[in-house]
Amino acid sequence: MPARLVWIALLALVMTLPQTSSAGSACVPFTEARKHIGSNRCVTGKVLRVKKGNGGVHFFDFCEDYRVCPFTVVVFPGDLKKIGDLRQLQGRQIEIEGPVKEYDGRAEIILKRLSQLHGDAARIPPLPKEYDVERHGNYRAGTLRRAKPSKTAKPRTEAPSMGAEGITAED
Repeated sequence: MPARLVWIALLALVMTLPQTSSAGSACVPFTEARKHIGSNRCVTGKVLRVKKGNGGVHFFDFCEDYRVCPFTVVVFPGDLKKIGDLRQLQGRQIEIEGPVKEYDGRAEIILKRLSQLHGDAARIPPLPKEYDVERHGNYRAGTLRRAKPSKTAKPRTEAPSMGAEGITAED
């Protein structure tokens, strides 16, 4: 009978524990993300820079020198419209949940959906309609540029035409 009481007590204890997500109850700091490669975790850290790489891929830098940073977040161009204006996360503390993977010697989470971000980071505005990840240049949110005036075509000067007087019909 005592073994049965132990099982009932254990069952009661498990039932009273708060339900946690698959990522666990607390986020781990980005400096410890490498310890959790291969698992689904919540990682927290302050985004120092949101940088656009080749082909429209965006990266979150959590360290001054990204080359020695143990963790990064990657956003591919096809996911930008589902997530929103990532540039708004620069300088903010974020919590991101997802599978922690290893790439190029560091831990990373690929951000595919807005629901992976928690807290204030989950409330970022959508991308501006005219934002194009393939367009290179100095686009800044909140600045409006007037449309460039269309180029007016110069009037064409007609080339001298050959007269018909040199042609005779001898048929």
